Amino acid sequence: MTASSAPPRIAFDARQHLTDLLRAALASVAPEQGHAEIILERPKQASHGDFASNLAMQLARELKTNPRQIAERLVRELPSSVSVAKVEIAGAGFINFTLTPAARTAVVATVLAAGHGFGRGPASRLRLQVEFVSANPTGPLHVGHGRGAAYGASLASLLAFAGYEVTREYYVNDAGRQMDILAVSAWLRYLELFDEPVPFPPNAYQGGYVREMAEQVKQAHGDRYVHPAEAVLACVPDTDDAEARLDGLILAGKDLLGEDWAYIHGHVLNEQLTDCRADLEEFGVHFDVWFSERSLYETGMVARAVAALEKSGHIYLQDGAKWFSSTAFGDEKDRVVQRDNGLYTYFASDIAYHLNKFERGFDKVIDVWGADHHGYIPRVKGALAASGADANRLDVTLVQFVSLFRDGQKASMSTRSGEYVTLRQLREEVGNDACRFFYMLRKCDQALDFDLDLAKSESNDNPVYYVQYAHARICSVLAQWEGDQSALVRTDLAPLLHEREYALCARLAEFPELIQVAARDYAPHALAFYLKDLAGDFHSWYNAERVLVDDPATRQARLALALATRQVLQNGLSLLGVSQPVSM
Repeated sequence: MTASSAPPRIAFDARQHLTDLLRAALASVAPEQGHAEIILERPKQASHGDFASNLAMQLARELKTNPRQIAERLVRELPSSVSVAKVEIAGAGFINFTLTPAARTAVVATVLAAGHGFGRGPASRLRLQVEFVSANPTGPLHVGHGRGAAYGASLASLLAFAGYEVTREYYVNDAGRQMDILAVSAWLRYLELFDEPVPFPPNAYQGGYVREMAEQVKQAHGDRYVHPAEAVLACVPDTDDAEARLDGLILAGKDLLGEDWAYIHGHVLNEQLTDCRADLEEFGVHFDVWFSERSLYETGMVARAVAALEKSGHIYLQDGAKWFSSTAFGDEKDRVVQRDNGLYTYFASDIAYHLNKFERGFDKVIDVWGADHHGYIPRVKGALAASGADANRLDVTLVQFVSLFRDGQKASMSTRSGEYVTLRQLREEVGNDACRFFYMLRKCDQALDFDLDLAKSESNDNPVYYVQYAHARICSVLAQWEGDQSALVRTDLAPLLHEREYALCARLAEFPELIQVAARDYAPHALAFYLKDLAGDFHSWYNAERVLVDDPATRQARLALALATRQVLQNGLSLLGVSQPVSM
């Protein structure tokens, strides 16, 4: 039978097979311990076999027996298997398994048969919502937002691939004081264009994009929104309190413009939200839902949320304001939900928003916040619990800050005008792929040093280049071969006999479990680490062994291994939002 005509093999899961063998042995040795968890790990040293189990040591206390003696009994009771070449007892009682060559390489056929579905978990009925970025639409996204975007998008893709039903959501802060500040900032710049300058407040939005929006209003409507500077300043209190003066300017805008204030407010909101959407789309970050904060007020959800807390006895009045007793739920102090002027706080709308998430039927709600929001977690969870919701259905992951480095020196995070370096600027300098991959090179709760020079380099020291180069190398080999790639799933893998080939196969076999663990831990960075290791195993093998050798059987087997490696690289990189180039 030729290599290309062999029947396709049934998918073989070595870990599950060995677990079943140990479970059968356990039923004979200690049936009362049948519930014991069976853990199999990859030994660090190849001489210790393909898998190792500490089951005997787990059972030692319950059985009151030396773990090595328990290991010996378990090994004696192991059912025979054509996939196991050797079983040894090591150290205090580890059970080491060495697979047969056929079992070691069986993963290649499994990968090729599954294709883009290799590693995908079984469909789950659990509905998950991942809310991320959710930056105020008051200016361009900066590099810190970029890390939250890359993390949230990769996490959502990972959870979906692991089998969950995932909704990606962006919470649009389109109500409240920050949007008023942006609107008045643009209006003041607009007045400057008509020689009606008002001293621009230092706590207003300073960026050049504000001047651009003012110019847009002028081009579209001329002097329609012009009012004398004296009339504007008449509304500003004579005080050194910068916030009070800014509030006075906002009041002036609302009073003088009347219904036209809504146009200025709507224009700056639409401009910034459109820019934000475009920036994220260009970054490969997509959302299923853009949820409006303003809708919470318009539908009465905020008022109902506060009323429910009041009815349950968790609200008290003080100085005319309504306070939530958040200290009863682990917060450092109680929080205002409605001010003495009747206006609700941001916290009140956040409570309503999270209650709305649960009302929409999500089994788990995952919020991705900046690290500076750490103290916000207990008050939100407390409010949910006080409202009768299950606060354990809310998980919050915190994304730490990003520092840019150039020429070994920490680069400034702001321009001369005081604006932060934007995500768009970073993407233009290093490219989307480097951004997406580099953002994943640390756990999200660890500060990230982003090396701009390394991200742009075409060297093996650049991790994204190193991984993509492995993919491109395989594409080059397959292009040279010019054969039928679909036929490789039927290849006889017996010629794969070298340790580097076994190591590469072992790495491929880790991918499905890696997906499940990374999804469970909300840890897409683990996928980035895995892809670096997989690329390393491939480069090591490729540099040591020729793929397109003269012997047909060996050539086919090595091509199948290369193709399986390419498939797993594709599956992993796509989850991280990184492209898979065919040439470099």
